[in-house]
Amino acid sequence: MLFNQLEFYDNFILKGNMKVQEALLNRRSIRKYKDQKISKEDIDKILKSAMYAPSAMNLQAWHFVVIDDREILIETVKSIHYAEMLKQSAVAILVCGDASIEKNESWLLQNCSASTQNILLSAHGLGIGSCWVAIHGMDDVYKNIKGQFKLPEDIVPVSLISLGYPDEQVTTEERFKEDKIHCNRW
Repeated sequence: MLFNQLEFYDNFILKGNMKVQEALLNRRSIRKYKDQKISKEDIDKILKSAMYAPSAMNLQAWHFVVIDDREILIETVKSIHYAEMLKQSAVAILVCGDASIEKNESWLLQNCSASTQNILLSAHGLGIGSCWVAIHGMDDVYKNIKGQFKLPEDIVPVSLISLGYPDEQVTTEERFKEDKIHCNRW
C-alpha cells in the first residue's frame, strides 16, 4: 500500500490530530533515566525518524552508531567528560556525517543537526527522554570519539543523543521573545 501524503494531511493533520506544536514546545533535555530497556522496535522508529530529516540535495550523508552496551556507555563518559547522563541511559545514538558524500562541512553539520532534532522529537513522542550531547567543535571530544568508536577517516561525529525513560520532570519555561524577531531587515 502506497503512502498517500495528501490523504494523510487531509485526514490527520488538518483535523487537528497531530500535536507537533505541543511536542516542539514541551520537549526538554532529560538527564536522569529509569533502569528500563528501550525496545528495538522503538529504537528503529527513532532511527527511521532520523533518516527522514531534510538534507542538502537529499544526499542523506549520515550514519548512526547505536550504543546499547552498558560498559561502552560508561566508557564514553571518559571521551565526553560532560556526558555523565550516559551512565544511566539505556541507549545512545552517535550521529555522524559522511564527508565522502557531503563535501561541504557546513551542510554536513546542518543535515546531521536536523537528523538529531528528529531523534529528539521522535523519542519525546514515544515517551523516551533524551539529551543532545555536542561533539563537533570540541577538538578533544571529537578526537576521543573518533578513536573510541574507530570511525573511518571520512566519518565526522557530530552529536550523541542519550536516551532513556525519564526519571525526572523538567518544567517548560516561556522562551518566546519578540525582541529576537526582526521583520524584513535587522
